[in-house]
Amino acid sequence: MNTVKTRVEVNGRGYAWPEQPLVVVCIDGSEPDYIERAVADGVMPFTEEMLERGTNLDADSVMPSFTNPNNISIATGQPPSVHGICGNFFYDPTAKAEVMMNDPNLLRAPTIFAAFEEAGAQIVVITAKDKLRRLLGHGLSYGEGGSICFSAEKADEVTLAEHGIDDTLSMTGLPVPSVYSADLSEFVLSAGVKLMERTHPDLMYLSTTDYIQHKFAPGTKGANGFYAMMDRYWQQLETLGAVLVLTADHGMSAKHDVAGEPDVIYLQDVFDSMLGEGAAQIILPITDPYIAHHGSLGSYATGYLTDGADVAGIISKLRALSGIEMVLTRSEACERFELPEDRVGDLVIIAGGSKVLGTSAARHDLTGLDVPLRSHGGLTEQVVPLICSVPLTDIPIGRRLRNFDAFHVGLNLARLPAGTGKGP
Repeated sequence: MNTVKTRVEVNGRGYAWPEQPLVVVCIDGSEPDYIERAVADGVMPFTEEMLERGTNLDADSVMPSFTNPNNISIATGQPPSVHGICGNFFYDPTAKAEVMMNDPNLLRAPTIFAAFEEAGAQIVVITAKDKLRRLLGHGLSYGEGGSICFSAEKADEVTLAEHGIDDTLSMTGLPVPSVYSADLSEFVLSAGVKLMERTHPDLMYLSTTDYIQHKFAPGTKGANGFYAMMDRYWQQLETLGAVLVLTADHGMSAKHDVAGEPDVIYLQDVFDSMLGEGAAQIILPITDPYIAHHGSLGSYATGYLTDGADVAGIISKLRALSGIEMVLTRSEACERFELPEDRVGDLVIIAGGSKVLGTSAARHDLTGLDVPLRSHGGLTEQVVPLICSVPLTDIPIGRRLRNFDAFHVGLNLARLPAGTGKGP
């Protein structure tokens, strides 16, 4: 490794070398109101003080407002048009197969982590769910003294050769958490604190899960308890010498009717009725292995049409449906949302308000929904927090801030107190 501390260039952006450890936290599913309400209710004393002395901004996530494209955008500093990950799930028309977007071979850009490791930095990446681990850890080197990258979900399966660590359970003193629990996120944060104490890495990325946000609205007891827990770990990280940047992959909204039932437009049924069965294929990029809390229902979908389809006529009929906010052609959607054209359907359909999009009613298992549906994917879940624990030297006037500016904010704009440096 090159151990000369210097500016690092990756994906067309330059990043200054960290003077102190930088911890970027992606709070899965966290619209700004969660933190604002918890602070107002007095359950996040450290965050309240941090907001007063640091920087509290809003930013836009990338579309679709789902986990994988946004985490990878944060990790690369670029939108999906550059890195290629445009959903949790996509349709490969060449292979005629529906594909999970968790294979590093689908990545088209290196991560900030890999670029800094090559320049000699110590890297720690901890995710809640294993679906992100290989994407975020792509290009990293493991083994004694190398980078560390693992998931809380499979914390009992870590090895030095594959993850850069082999003692996560004894290190944290916590059991392997259930994937459907707040404990999954707490494991991420606890491990982050322990590794900050042990290795004092240059860059750390912590990505939580949105289990709580899918169940509890901002300001509720369940949400406030979760944010109070995170507040305590953030304080420990700063005490250990870290600069914090907090953001989110997407927000979260209520997606149910007045009776508490999911408010769904089943698009495959709509297309089958409109064009004939099988004449179009609907893909829901929210789909992942963890569907109990959302039933694969989100507010963004893509549709693949047969050759010769009346695209203009189909768009007109879709736009007339109550609850449809936007219907775009592939080229329109890719230009507006910075998406890779070869991984997007002929149409992009976005629902508004309380609506979510499904395929066919018979294809969605909603038995795991034990509370009224809360979900994401649309424009209404695009605004997220962008918080830094220190003031910024320069907040760009008139520039649209994005969640994938997180490392730019922490490395290039953070104004550190005089005399600070790496180490507690």
